Formats: sequence, structure tokens, C-alpha cells
Amino acid sequence: MSEPLGADRRRDVPTATYRLQVTADFTLDDAAAVAGYLADLGVSHAYTSPLLRSAEGSTHGYDTVDHAHVDESRGGQAGFDRLVAALHEHGLGLVLDLVPNHMGVADPAEAPWWWDVLRHGRDSAHASAFDVDWDFGGGRVRIPVLGSADDVEKLEVVDTPDGPELRYYDNRFPVAPGTGEGTPQEVHDRQHYELVDWRRADTDLNYRRFFAINTLAGLRVEDPEVFDATHELVLRLVSQGAVDGLRIDHPDGLADPKGYLDRLAEASGGRWTVVEKILEPGEDLPESWATAGTTGYDALAEVDDVLVDPAGEAALTALDTELSGREVDYAQLVHDCKREVTDGILGSEVARLVRVIGELPGVDRAQQTEALAELLATFGVYRSYLPDGRGHLDAAVSTVRDRRPDLVAAVDALHSVLSQAGTEAATRFEQTSGPVMAKGVEDSAYYRWARFVVLNEVGGDPARFGSTVEEFHEAQGRRVARRPESMTTLTTHDTKRSEDTRARLAVLAEVPTEWAELVRRWLSRHPLSDRPLAHLVWQNLVGAWPLARERAHAYAEKAAREAGTSTTWTDVDEAFETRLHALVDAAYDDATTNAEVEEFVARTGPAGRSNALAQKLLQLTMPGVPDVYQGTELEDRSLVDPDNRRPVDYDRRRELLARLDGGEVPPVDDTGAAKLLVVSRVLRLRRDSPELFAGYRPVEVTGSAAGHVVAFDRGAEGQDGAVTVATRLPVGLAAAGWGDTALALPTGAWRDVLTGARVVSDAGGTPVGELLARLPVALLVRD
Repeated sequence: MSEPLGADRRRDVPTATYRLQVTADFTLDDAAAVAGYLADLGVSHAYTSPLLRSAEGSTHGYDTVDHAHVDESRGGQAGFDRLVAALHEHGLGLVLDLVPNHMGVADPAEAPWWWDVLRHGRDSAHASAFDVDWDFGGGRVRIPVLGSADDVEKLEVVDTPDGPELRYYDNRFPVAPGTGEGTPQEVHDRQHYELVDWRRADTDLNYRRFFAINTLAGLRVEDPEVFDATHELVLRLVSQGAVDGLRIDHPDGLADPKGYLDRLAEASGGRWTVVEKILEPGEDLPESWATAGTTGYDALAEVDDVLVDPAGEAALTALDTELSGREVDYAQLVHDCKREVTDGILGSEVARLVRVIGELPGVDRAQQTEALAELLATFGVYRSYLPDGRGHLDAAVSTVRDRRPDLVAAVDALHSVLSQAGTEAATRFEQTSGPVMAKGVEDSAYYRWARFVVLNEVGGDPARFGSTVEEFHEAQGRRVARRPESMTTLTTHDTKRSEDTRARLAVLAEVPTEWAELVRRWLSRHPLSDRPLAHLVWQNLVGAWPLARERAHAYAEKAAREAGTSTTWTDVDEAFETRLHALVDAAYDDATTNAEVEEFVARTGPAGRSNALAQKLLQLTMPGVPDVYQGTELEDRSLVDPDNRRPVDYDRRRELLARLDGGEVPPVDDTGAAKLLVVSRVLRLRRDSPELFAGYRPVEVTGSAAGHVVAFDRGAEGQDGAVTVATRLPVGLAAAGWGDTALALPTGAWRDVLTGARVVSDAGGTPVGELLARLPVALLVRD
């Protein structure tokens, strides 16, 4: 390993990060090979997906099976050392994604702690690491892998060099000492685990999971010994200077997020740390958390919203109402989707809450279960953090009392129990509300309400149709005052569609009537019984066009099963899916439809690219630490995972960057070079002149097209900083023109970092039409 960066350098807040998805196909050595490119691009830190040993074949790394090793399929410790050496050679640091909430247990033989628990039960040295309700399982862990209860007859006992194992097809399980005699079923019945029908996962599991994923078992990092054991390697890498910052996955799953972050900050020496926390609109991180902020979904929503034309809401709502057969009440849809979750895939978690709470005076078990489900379905945020977040619980209780008079007694009794911070009941309710929200909203409601899918993004609010420039400025004022070192982002491995896809789709809000006419024609030609789903698919096809046919089919199938209205993952309607795939094929094979798609994309493409550049400049220059998701420095039209984890062509990016560095100012076209220009010039300026990004104040815009500009100065109080100028609502602007629109810059000479153009501002202001003659965005510094 190379010499670590100096202590001061290690503790620096990044000026910008670049997210790399490290896999068996893009290894640590592949990541090391792009270190020079990342330095040229202008970031200060590479930011990797989880690197600890994960389940075999994992493409994401969030299923850690062993915290003591760097994943060998990704390059192992030696590959990690080479990555760090390459980063340091180019003056870069490393931010590492860490998964403290859960462990992968798909193959128990891969996860030594889980294997030991299954082998020795409560007596295992690792029993306390997992959140198991042993009493409910009769002293056994219930594992839902059988095709049916009768499949216990298909079990086999197999001798191995390490002792006998119980096998169910390819599934391997340990045999406890002294229990290997008899039939396979008799051996099974003597183990510390019970293999059960997979359908019982919804009701009878007795271990905490990540969301509803049976193969991810929750960890108890609130136990200091578990924290130490799961963090020993990472903290050693931090102390050695190999890791400079941390990204914490899913803090909402932890029993005590604040306590965890306090312990981590102390152990890491206060390294820059952000948390993957999804904030609902208007919600803030608890001030007491030892974190720089979130991973940026809140910033994503602020940027997206200001580029959406609120004037398009009425027409798109009318189209959605027509296709749905009624006006959709989004709040009711969210409630109903969350109830499907509480009554379905997370039923085991609700049942455990009931067991933990125990009997309530005057309330029977059925009422208690129903009241808990209603509270979870009504909860307005992912999670409250008692005692500070009690207001969220109070609000949910008030709403349920009004809506369900029959549950008043049960809800009032639960209110008293669930508001007692630090108790097991309150903690488990907090740990459950997040998964209910995520599965009910992100993975259900977002796929069912297709009014305008730009808004159906993690951390967003589909019911809020755009925002004003003034609201954007207010949000940035709060950001620079409260969490100026929080991460900002536009695309992640979890976004429903990439930033460039959303930027093109934002144009629909400016041409809603034309879009509605197109959709009606397509639905008439290629009918689908689930018309809202058809609308969702058409939006995403247009947003990502042109895309390979197999990508389109994969997206449509996933979207349909996530929506769960006409087909599901566990109950596939093959006839419906055949018709759905025929709809997708029509976009390619029906000459008229294909021509209409091509023509619409070609005509709205320039406006979409204008949005994409504005979006990127806003995100890169707003308060916070900007992250660039792999490949999105060029135009990238990805859809939901795994589509957004496709290989990145770094040779092409290097070539284009070299041409830009040779002085080329590219046109705004489908090469994506204009976006690369924006990204590289902003990142370099942030790295080389951080003092230009120390504050935030709006820049006044006057004239007939003032509403088409977002402009702000990032200088500290009383000083000129970098000035961002970005176009919004480009379709309307093209029709009206800039006219007398002017930017109220301080007088004197300025230079556009993007084009090199020089402008002089006087008392009359700077004409925006001249400033944005070459690109729809500008970044000005004092010349």
C-alpha cells in the first residue's frame, strides 16, 4: 500500500466524489485504472460501493457475509491496496460505503456467523449479533426456503470434510453436533433452525430482515461487541489512511442511529460521514446526529422540482384521471399500498411488534394488530427518532383516531407505549416504519401512479408538481446554514431513472396536451388493460430512448411486477405480461408508432438536454458535496436497477475530456460532451478554489423571461463567489425568447468558466441572452 495521505488531507471534507460500483466485472483494479481520469475530471475522492466480502455473485455488495475481509471476487485486500495506492498517486481520497444494518445469509455456508448460529442456536458465540425472537420459534430460527411444507421429505444429509450438512437442492445448512443420525427429516427436526414454506415469510418469521428480503438478516450493532467486530477492518483502514470518509447504508434500520453515529465518529476520528437517509419534504436530519448530512436525495428533489413547469399539472392530471377511470387520491393510494405491506410481506414484523408490546388493557389482539398497521400506514416519514421525533407519532395517532373511531382505544393505548423512547416496543416500531414506507411508496405507489414519473423519485413527492425559483433559493439557504457538507446527487444505484432520463421527461410538463394526444393514440393502437401502467411504460421508453429492446422489456416487466396491479413477482400473470411485452415491441416494430416516438424524442431532445445541463450545474454548485454517479458525466439514459449498473465506457470519456482540454466548446448534442464540459469545469473550480463556494445568495434576474432563470452567487458574505446561471422551462423560453432579461451582477468583469467568454456587468445588468448564447448554462467568476 502507498503512503497514506497526511492527517489533514484525510480529514478534509471532499470537494466532490465519484461513485463507482465495484463488482466482479468491474474490479478494484479496474477502479484503480480510472484514478487518473477521476483526478482529471476534478473530484477529490472516489466513492465505492460496499467492498467487504459479500454473497457469491453479488452485483451490488449490500449483502456482506463476512466483515473481516475485502471481497475476493472484487480483488481482495491486494486489489484494495492497489486502488488506494493509485488514488493517492493522483491526490485522491476514498469514501467507502458501509452496511451496518444487515448481513447476507442466502447461503449460510458463506456467512460464518450465521452458520454458527444455525449450528449452535442460542449457545452460539454469535447468537447476540442477530435479532432473533427465539421464543416465538420454539428455540429455532425459521428459514423460509421450502417450496411447500411437504418438501421436508426432499431433504438430504450429506457428509462433507467439515462434517454432515443438511441439503435442500442447492441450499446448505449445518448439522448440530450429535444430531446427524436418522432420516433427513428426523435430523432436521433436531436442529436449531426450521426450514419452512417460503410463503410463511409474510407471517411467521422470527428474525429481523432488511425490508422483506429473507436473505438479509438484521444485525444488532447497538451491541458494542457486535459493533467492534463488524467495524474492525473498516476502522483499521481508516486509521491507516486508506479510507477517508464513510457512507452509512440504511441508518433507519438501526436500533439507535444516534448512538451508532456517535460511536462511529469517536472510533473513526470524526471522518466525514454521510447517511443514506431519505427525508420527506420539509423534514430535517436530527441536529444531534454526528454526520455531515445525507447522501443527497433531498437535494435531488430540490433540483428536479425547480425545473418542472407547474403549469402542466392540470393537463397531466386530466390524462391520468382519464386513464385510471377516476381521479387518483395519492395520499389514499399511499395509505392503501402501505397497508398491503403491513398485511402482506411485512406481516411478520407487525406480528413481532404485537408480541413485544404484549396485552393492552381493554384491547384484543385483533384490534391491536389493526391499530398498529394503521399507524404504520399513516406515518408521514420513514422513521421518527424519539424523543425528538415524537411529533410524527403524535400526528399519525391523531389522523388514525379521526379516520378510524373504532380503533381509538387501541391507538391511544399504543400511543402511550410507542412514545417511550428506548423501550423495545418503541424501537421496533421505529425500525418497522421505514421498511413499510419504502416498500409501500417507492416500490408500489411510485409504480401505480403514472401521472408524471419525473416526480416518482426516491425522496420526492409525486403530489407536489414542481416548485418556484424562490422556493429553491429558500431551500439552499437552509442547506448552507444547517448541513453545508451534506452530499448532493442526481443519480444513484437506487434512483428509479437517471438524471438525463428525468431531464427529458421534465419537458412533458411543458407540452402536456401534445403528450396526452400521443399517449391516447398509442393506447388505441396497442391497448393494455392496465392503462396507468401502459402510461408509465410509455413515459420511461420515451425518457430513455433510444434503448436496446431487451432493456425496455426488462424495465416493463419489473415495473409491472412492482406495481402489483396486474401481475406480481410471486403470482405472475403470463397472459398479461405477454400483452405488456407486445406493447414494448410495438415501439420498435410498429412503423407508425416507432416514427412517432422518434419524432417526439428528436423534437423535445434539445429542451431535454438544456434541462440536463441546468440540472447538473445546479447540483454541482449548490451547497453541499456533489457526487457524480458512474458514467453520468456524459449523457446517460438509464432506468431502474439493474439497468443503471451497466458498464461505463471510460476510454470514450477520456477522449472527449482531452478534446475539451484542447479548447473545444462542444455543441449541446447527443455526444454528451457539453455535459462533460460542465462537470469537469465545475469540479475543477470547486477543487482549486473552494473559497468561491462558501456561501449562498440569490442573484436577481429582471425582464420578460426572468422566470426562465435560476441564478445564485456562492460567495461568502460580502464577497463575490462563483455565480451559477441556469435555464429552466426551455420550451416556453424558445417560444418567447430572452428579450430584455438581465442578470443583476455586481459591476465589473466576469468570465464564464464553461466557455471562456468574458462579460462586463454595469448598472443596467448583464443581458442573459448574450450570456447564454452558446450554452443554456454559465458559471461566472471574477475576471
